[in-house]
Amino acid sequence: MKFVKASVIKATPERVFAFHELPDAFERLIPPWEDIEIIQGAEISQIGSRAIFKVRILGPIRERWVAEHTCYDPPHVFEDIQVEGPWKYWRHRHLVEPHDAGSILRDVIEYSPPLGRLGELAINLLFSGKLEKTFDFRHEVTRRWAEQGDLNSGSPN
Repeated sequence: MKFVKASVIKATPERVFAFHELPDAFERLIPPWEDIEIIQGAEISQIGSRAIFKVRILGPIRERWVAEHTCYDPPHVFEDIQVEGPWKYWRHRHLVEPHDAGSILRDVIEYSPPLGRLGELAINLLFSGKLEKTFDFRHEVTRRWAEQGDLNSGSPN
């Protein structure tokens, strides 16, 4: 399965990419409705660096998720893959491309749910809208920081 979210941001690719290099970027990108516990952060610039967190799967069920950074090419792309967690497969590419208005931020996620066809049906019913809503939030946080700086989320410089 594949999910793509793209947004035009009125800032240079360097500026958009710089947001993701902030030490607390991941925390800023967690929507308020998500229940995610960060156990260990990762440096996106260090290939092999791992982020570890616990996510709520369904109701009280939580699962450990380990994401390893596998690609870093500023200001164009960084990538992480799940090495442990709820998905059979998860690869997340964060792309920043030049655009006439500034940049295009594009998140491309390739994923396979567990449990085969049953997992695909469950994901389509329970997860697809949540993924869109989450990435709408994440792109808006990035856009605010890159375009004008959000006083509640740190200096844009």
